[in-house]
Amino acid sequence: MQSTNKKNLMNPGYKVLLPLFTSFIICTILIFTAWIFLAGSGVDYAVLIGANCLFFLVSLLVFRMQYRAMYNSNPNVFVRSVMTGMIIKVFVCLAAVVAYYFLSGKYFNKPAVYFSMIIYMIFLTVEVRAIMKLNKQKNA
Repeated sequence: MQSTNKKNLMNPGYKVLLPLFTSFIICTILIFTAWIFLAGSGVDYAVLIGANCLFFLVSLLVFRMQYRAMYNSNPNVFVRSVMTGMIIKVFVCLAAVVAYYFLSGKYFNKPAVYFSMIIYMIFLTVEVRAIMKLNKQKNA
């Protein structure tokens, strides 16, 4: 039994990560569709694609941290991992917006940043729902 938990701990599997992959694919399709049909809307779609990729990668990292912490015998580890994940996401988002602001200069696109916040909320919702579902299955 011990080896099964260790195997699941190291490799969460595709079924657990499916909601994150699905949300990434759906957001990517929506961004490309909007790019095609709303080309003159004034939104920088390259920023949206970058934000989608960034949020997906950060969500995978934080999800893995929380997944590993869920199987720890100390419940405080899971709470700390949730708090650490939130801090990581906030600082990554802040660093990304500041970097975009300084790199783009006068071409800074506010609508793209606002839509990126919506993408962030989508990934946050999907990640929280997946962790809560796993936590209920574990009977924690």
